Amino acid sequence: METRDPFRIRDTSAQDHAIKPVASTRRNRKPWLIGGIAGAAVLALAVWVISGWMSGGRSFDASKVRVAEVTRGDLVRDISADGRVIAANSPTLYAIAGGTVALKVVAGDVVKKGQALAEIDSPELRSKLAQEGSTLASMEAEASRALLDAQITRSTAAKLLDQAQIERTAAQRDLERYERAYQGGAVSQNEYAKAQDELKKADIGLAAARKDSGLQGEGAGLDSRNKRLLADRQRAVVTELQRQVDALTVRAPFDGQIGQVQIPQGTNVATNAPILSVVDLSLFEVEIKVPESFARDLAIGMPAQITSNGIQYAAQVSAVSPEVVNGEVNARLRFAEGKQPPGLRQNQRLSARIVLDTRRNVLMVERGSFLEQDGGRFAYVVDGSRAVRRPIQTGVSSLGAVEIVSGLQPGEKIVVSGSDQFGDAERVTIH
Repeated sequence: METRDPFRIRDTSAQDHAIKPVASTRRNRKPWLIGGIAGAAVLALAVWVISGWMSGGRSFDASKVRVAEVTRGDLVRDISADGRVIAANSPTLYAIAGGTVALKVVAGDVVKKGQALAEIDSPELRSKLAQEGSTLASMEAEASRALLDAQITRSTAAKLLDQAQIERTAAQRDLERYERAYQGGAVSQNEYAKAQDELKKADIGLAAARKDSGLQGEGAGLDSRNKRLLADRQRAVVTELQRQVDALTVRAPFDGQIGQVQIPQGTNVATNAPILSVVDLSLFEVEIKVPESFARDLAIGMPAQITSNGIQYAAQVSAVSPEVVNGEVNARLRFAEGKQPPGLRQNQRLSARIVLDTRRNVLMVERGSFLEQDGGRFAYVVDGSRAVRRPIQTGVSSLGAVEIVSGLQPGEKIVVSGSDQFGDAERVTIH
């Protein structure tokens, strides 16, 4: 009998069973089938990757871009905007001098030209007018006195000139008499020579009298003119003060309506303080805001249309602001004479349209942000799911469309908005 070792590990020979062999063709085909399927999948993936790379380096969501078709038609360059009605003439009236204001109207009152709207009580200004008026009266008296003195001086000079003329005439006669007597031997040579000297003396006196008359008359005229100029200057001062005193009564500059009253009744105001405003109801304008890109095309006198209650009224551009604020420029439209809508009010909203020009039968596409990118020199042309960057040339533009000069054909589609996310990629995929 065989003795068993308790520490020996038994083998598994007792558990082995014979198994029938399986056909070799079926066992060897299965690994090749699995490998073929995996290879086909890898190949398809590679084709998809290469196709995506060929069609576009990057992929973008179609919902984030806007595509428009290039068409041919008439491009109307116009500006449409909502404007507000403003008074073309709405001055604010100010206090000409400090004082207490007595209002005679309230906001909304209809007034006529020249109607008293308020009165300012200014004792200081009225007192100054009285003082300057008294000074003017004194200067007027001095000027009149100077004129009288000049007349007296001229009269005295003329009298002296006449006396010198008479003395010269008398000396001439005496000389002629002495000359005849000397020739007849009735007088001596000394007496004859003395008569000649008297004539010469009379000539000298006459010449001096003539010169004195001219000088005295000129001097008297200068003094009189100076006094007159001083009086005229003082009169101008008084006239200005009188104008200011008259302006203490604030009057309506035209037929209209009281706009805003700036102060309460009985307020003591300072010089140049605002009192109230007057609105000219016969002349309104419409103020609109125009994008900066269109402002250069606007010109004063350009025709426009303003719509009120469904009715179009002819108008024209009356002013264009030279200042750009937040990318916009203010412009004013004035109604054609006699074409203003009835019942307009300040700050009323109206629709306005300005036609700049019309381009007939041109290529155009919807305006979008692509126009601001690279100066509108490139566009992404869409072909199926691909978009290819292409150089183009744009022309004039309106609020809704832009002219295509070259680079595109009718029927082609381009990305008009959202292409900023493409960067400078030459090809992209839109899905």
